[in-house]
Amino acid sequence: MEDTFSNLTTYGYIGLFLYSLGGGFVALIGAGVLSFMGKMDLTLSMSIAFVANSLGDFLLFYMARYQKSMMMDGLRKHRRKLALAHIMMKKNGSWIILIQKFVYGIKTLVPIAIGLTKYDFKKFAILNVASAAVWALVVGLGSYYSGSYLIKVAELIGDKPWIAPIILVVFGGALWLYMTQATKRKVK
Repeated sequence: MEDTFSNLTTYGYIGLFLYSLGGGFVALIGAGVLSFMGKMDLTLSMSIAFVANSLGDFLLFYMARYQKSMMMDGLRKHRRKLALAHIMMKKNGSWIILIQKFVYGIKTLVPIAIGLTKYDFKKFAILNVASAAVWALVVGLGSYYSGSYLIKVAELIGDKPWIAPIILVVFGGALWLYMTQATKRKVK
């Protein structure tokens, strides 16, 4: 077990950076719990997740804005979800940039949808950086201060491993059901 913590201390920050490019929610929660245990540095973890999360959304925005044909080839199957992200952007305005950081399933679609529009890059950049900072603080500090509770949950799942697949199936099923319902064609 001590070997695992040593590896996490050594490679955890690299993993956190790479995972945070595309979201990083789970990795930042893990880093917060490990910081609570004294195995990682909370400030460094939140800073790395903040930089990577901002950079990831900038890359998605850039690719959608300047590499549209390549992006659209890869998104053919997800056009309805992309349209949902665009509708959410129109409905919620600039708040969607903050909201998308916390909603699994639309995190990558919103920067792409914004990049496909004529949305001002400077405005996106400011809102993206501010949103990534809020996200890193909320998730990082939340997981740090909930560390003892999250460790107890991990121990419970370790003692009863059948709980983890049930949680994953329920969470995955709920997400799939939401995305299916939200992107379903409305019959008039």
